[in-house]
Amino acid sequence: MTPPLEDLTDALISAAKKAGADAADAIAVQGTSVRVGVRAGTLEQAESADGTDIGLRVLIGGKQACVSASDTSKTTINTLAERAVAMAQEAPDDPNVGLAEPSQIGLGCDPATLELCDESATPSPDALRDAALAVEAAALQVDGVSQVSSAVASHARRAIHMAASNGFSEGYARSDHGLYGVAIAGEGTGMERDSDGDARIYHADLRGAEDIGRRAGQRAVSLLNARKPKTGAYPVLYDERIASSLVGHLLGAINGQAVARGASWLREKMGDQVLPDGIDLVEDPHRRRVGASRAFDAEGLPTARRYIVENGVLQGWTLDLATARKLGQSSTANAMRGTSNPPSPGTWNVTLTQGSHTKEELMTQMGTGLLVTSMIGATINPNTGDYSRGASGFWIENGEIAYPVNECTIAGSLPEMLKRIVPANDARTYLSRVVPSLLVEGMTLAGA
Repeated sequence: MTPPLEDLTDALISAAKKAGADAADAIAVQGTSVRVGVRAGTLEQAESADGTDIGLRVLIGGKQACVSASDTSKTTINTLAERAVAMAQEAPDDPNVGLAEPSQIGLGCDPATLELCDESATPSPDALRDAALAVEAAALQVDGVSQVSSAVASHARRAIHMAASNGFSEGYARSDHGLYGVAIAGEGTGMERDSDGDARIYHADLRGAEDIGRRAGQRAVSLLNARKPKTGAYPVLYDERIASSLVGHLLGAINGQAVARGASWLREKMGDQVLPDGIDLVEDPHRRRVGASRAFDAEGLPTARRYIVENGVLQGWTLDLATARKLGQSSTANAMRGTSNPPSPGTWNVTLTQGSHTKEELMTQMGTGLLVTSMIGATINPNTGDYSRGASGFWIENGEIAYPVNECTIAGSLPEMLKRIVPANDARTYLSRVVPSLLVEGMTLAGA
C-alpha cells in the first residue's frame, strides 16, 4: 500500500539530508486516468493508468540535482537521495539556485476555495465510451461529413503534495474531464478536417457531446473547397480559438528565463507600451474551477493576482526564485515543476481586456482581409519579435465570409502587431487564458 503523499515527501527530504544535502525539496503525485476512443461506432482505444511518482531536488551550496522514480519503497527513496547528492556534487555551481526563506513561504488563498477537484463519482469506462460515441454520431449527422477520425472521452484525478527542508508542506487534488472529436468532410484530395472539444475540472461543467460533435462537423464542412488567399497587406482577425497564441508569444517574451538569457525582444521594454491604451493583461491564480489556478507555486511561495500589462504598459517579468535572483528582483511566485525537473517560471491564469464589439462587427470593420481559425508552425525570432506563421481560415469580403482559405503565411513584427490589436468581446471566461478574437491591421499575407 502506498504511504500518504506527505509521508513520502518527508521521507525523501530526510533521506536527502542524511545523504549529505544542505537543503532539499520533494514532490509526490498519485493519480488515476482513463481514456476511451471510438471510431466507426466501435471501441478503438482504451487506456487506464494508476500510479504514484516521486521527485527529489537536492542542493549542496550552489549546486543542484533532480531525480525521480515511480517506486515508493524505502530502499528506492534512500537510493534516490544518494544518487541525487552524488549528481549535485558534480553539477556546475549556480549562485542563484536555492530554496525560499522560511519567511517567504505560505498560501495565497485556501486551496479548497479554488475547487480544483470534482468529488463526484468517477465516470465508468462505459460512460466514457458512450460519450465518445455520442460525439461521433453528432458529427456524422452533419451533411458533408464523410467520417470521424477520432472521438475521445477522458477522465483523470490526481493528488499532489510538495514539501521542502525550509518547512513548507502543502498539497492539493486535481481532476480533469475531457471530450473531443475530429471530423473529416469531403473525399479524396478535397478532404478537410476540423475539431472541437472541451476540458473542465468538473464534469457538470463539460459541454454536451452532441454540441461538440456537431460543431466539429460544421467546422470541417465549412472548410471545403478552400483556396489560397490574395497576397498583399491586409487586416487579419484572429479567431478566439487561436487568438491566445498572440498573447502566448508575449508571455514567452516576459518569461524570466528568456529575459535572463537576453533572448527576449522585450528585455529592455519594462515600463514601455506593449499593448494599446486601455488594454490590461492580468494574471489571477485564484479563479475557481480553472485549470491553472494555484494557492502556492512550486517553491512554496503564495500566489497572488498581478498586472502583467496595465493600460498597455509592461509591468513585470514572470519569475521564479532563481531567475529573480539573477535579475536582482523578487519572485512573482510563478515557479512550476514536475517530478523530474527543477522549478522554472511559467504563468497561471491570464485575462486580456475584452472589447465592446462582436467578432462579426470587427469583420465589418476590417472590410477585406483574413479570418484565421487555424495556425501551422511558427517562426518567431526571440530577439527581434519577427513573426511568420502558416494559417488557414476564411477570406472576408465586404465584411462577410466569402470562402475558405488555406496554404497561406502571415508575417509581421510582434512588437508592432501587439500594439495595434483590437479585441472583440467573445472570450470564453472559463479558460485559463481568457483572450477574445483579435483584429490586427496591416499584416503581410503570402497566398496566391
